[in-house]
Amino acid sequence: MFNREYCPTPQWVRENFKLLDGEWEFEGQKIKVPYPPESEMSGFKGKVPENMTYKKTFSLPEKFKTGQVILHFGAVDQIADVFLNDVFIGHHEGGYLSFSFNVTEEIKRDEENVLVVKATDTLSHKYPYGKQRKNRGGMWYTPVSGIWKSVWIESVPEEYIKSVRLTPDLYGVYVEVNLSTKHLDEYALEEDQKITVKINGGEEKSFYETDFYIRIDEPHLWSPDDPYLYDIEFSFMEDKVLSYFGLRTIEIKKIRGKNRVCLNEKPIFLQGILDQGYFPEGIYVPSDKKAYDRDILNMKELGINMLRKHIKIEPPYFYYAADKLGILVMQDMVNNGPYEYFSETIAPTLTFKKRPDIYFRHVDRSRKEFFIRHSKDTLDELYNCTCIVMYTIFNEGWGQFESDRIYDTLKEKDPTRLYDSTSGWFAQERSDFDSEHIYFHNERLRPKERPMLLSECGGYSYGVKGHLFHKKVYGYGAVRSEKELTEKIILMYREMVFPAIAEGLCGVVYTQLSDVEEEINGLYTYDRKVLKVDADKMKKLSKKVFDVLSVHV
Repeated sequence: MFNREYCPTPQWVRENFKLLDGEWEFEGQKIKVPYPPESEMSGFKGKVPENMTYKKTFSLPEKFKTGQVILHFGAVDQIADVFLNDVFIGHHEGGYLSFSFNVTEEIKRDEENVLVVKATDTLSHKYPYGKQRKNRGGMWYTPVSGIWKSVWIESVPEEYIKSVRLTPDLYGVYVEVNLSTKHLDEYALEEDQKITVKINGGEEKSFYETDFYIRIDEPHLWSPDDPYLYDIEFSFMEDKVLSYFGLRTIEIKKIRGKNRVCLNEKPIFLQGILDQGYFPEGIYVPSDKKAYDRDILNMKELGINMLRKHIKIEPPYFYYAADKLGILVMQDMVNNGPYEYFSETIAPTLTFKKRPDIYFRHVDRSRKEFFIRHSKDTLDELYNCTCIVMYTIFNEGWGQFESDRIYDTLKEKDPTRLYDSTSGWFAQERSDFDSEHIYFHNERLRPKERPMLLSECGGYSYGVKGHLFHKKVYGYGAVRSEKELTEKIILMYREMVFPAIAEGLCGVVYTQLSDVEEEINGLYTYDRKVLKVDADKMKKLSKKVFDVLSVHV
């Protein structure tokens, strides 16, 4: 009945949906969606215009003949105006999050439908844009435009479940159900209505309120070593949805006098890798979504237990893969605002890591408001992802403003996660971590009261012949062999990481999972065909990290 692997939202699956991915018309050519037109996979030839028009003709399946129809977009970069059968449906701004429209009145049940999306992407700094730049090179990458996540329609009954918010602990899950029905008396349902729940296909439980707690007998906790997930099926009147959750908590607790990050109340070292989520054939998306599985499994083989998802929000399948395969995710907010290489990277890397908060206050109001709204929407969209345990708010001063206020705003909205307010430098007062970026050298780390997170480091560059994206290359200190790269990483851990664990270092994020275009500091080549380090030595290094932590907790 439910096909989780095929569904564009594996954590929210209905039987009646239809993918609109595949061939579309785009600027007089055929294009393959959801690949951005700049990518090889899209099939588009020519310069991508700032103002784009997509067109798709489709008919409804027989099972869509009754009920309401919802049109969904995973993401359109940066601005989208949507038309169905020559009727304007709606407008959306921001290129990373999903949006949807109820098209019940405009859809044709027995004829072909014509869907038109007019997208605009000027790489405006008002909107989150990540590492995209029109003139790519070095740490800046090929931009993406227009539709780059799935498009689909969904058939729902007249009254249906709009969304569910799942908050796990170590004994069960707190459930908040958002219904489309207007027959609510505050949170209580009428006598002829009820929400029914099945967990792992077991006994059906009925609830007459929209908020409730389900206690689990003999709870099986989720962790990277044992990523156990519970299926949960919701029914309301004629509607039925399949989801899942994992039982886990993340928090900071004082252990033997030091503040430590604890997963499921036990100290854990965050052995992390920077993951930018770029692929040579699709730029922002791989040619096969199973590439996400392979990246995760490749990192786990090296003893990595956390990905820092860097300045990009992935398609839902990525988070599902992280949930089911078992890897923690530190999710970055996607920055907006201008970036100045000297003041934001070079100067603080060398010495000037402090800056008063007043420096960040002269920011355009509309940009501020959009970043805050986008960050709050990000928390909503990713709330049910078991793998996500932390968020980065600002990275290296990029777009930074009022970080203390935003920390409080986001922490109040989702207190179940930890927050790195200012990753790298320019820290203010409010954060769950003391966060450092250290490149080019090893230094003695001095953790203080808060747990210290070495949120970026390493970045040694090693280019493998036959696996380079471009003749120009970029990185942070060149090495010439697998042996030399592996030794550099081991030396960094010996000199900088191991001594600091006793004092409160809680994690490391090495730069990075794979090469990205000209940037060749990955553990894997950009095409993922060559592992550039000694796998056995990396596994032993990770094991030693966990062994060192165990001595001090």
